[in-house]
Amino acid sequence: MNKVILFHGTPVERVVPTYGLGNKKHDYGKGFYLTEDIELAKEWAVCRPDKKNGWVHKFALELDGLRILDFQKLDVLAWIAELMKHRHASDSKRYRVLSAKFIDRYGVDTEGYDVIKGWRANASYFYIAKEFVRDNVDVDILEDLLSLGGLGIQYCLKTPKAYENLEEDYDGIIKVDYDEFNVKYNQRDAVARDKMRNLIDSDANRVTNVFSTLMER
Repeated sequence: MNKVILFHGTPVERVVPTYGLGNKKHDYGKGFYLTEDIELAKEWAVCRPDKKNGWVHKFALELDGLRILDFQKLDVLAWIAELMKHRHASDSKRYRVLSAKFIDRYGVDTEGYDVIKGWRANASYFYIAKEFVRDNVDVDILEDLLSLGGLGIQYCLKTPKAYENLEEDYDGIIKVDYDEFNVKYNQRDAVARDKMRNLIDSDANRVTNVFSTLMER
């Protein structure tokens, strides 16, 4: 058996992972999202501004027999392209035209994979994507920027087979205090953005190999 322990942070006390549910505008589209980091799951459980306590649910995912697409093993541009498929970094016509070309050139076919694993495009990560499509970020520093976020890696279950391999440990349910972990969530995001802005404003960001120039190749 090859199992990984994962956590799901949510404002809901009772969770039933169900294939076909989820928001198509989330990072990797519809699916059930989890993380190996319990502290991050606690923060994600109360990241909304509704001042309600949340819950962390503990699961075991059997990996044997599952096809897993790991964006950490691919070029960072593939992750940006995947994000563009589901979330919009700009409402401009320029972005709509160039993002379609970018996805066609750098995107990967995720069909057939049971699980997608990769960075979570939280507020600070999405800040990177927005700056990139505005031609403010050189490709050479993209991975360094991602490493500054500290916002974790997530798993997204995509197929019925993946859901069948998921089992909840009901004794592992944890109630999350909003006041404690919402502060931690916002602090993590603020620190990440400061570090990212500093790198973007540094000499390491040559701003020569950017979003629009990639399309000119």
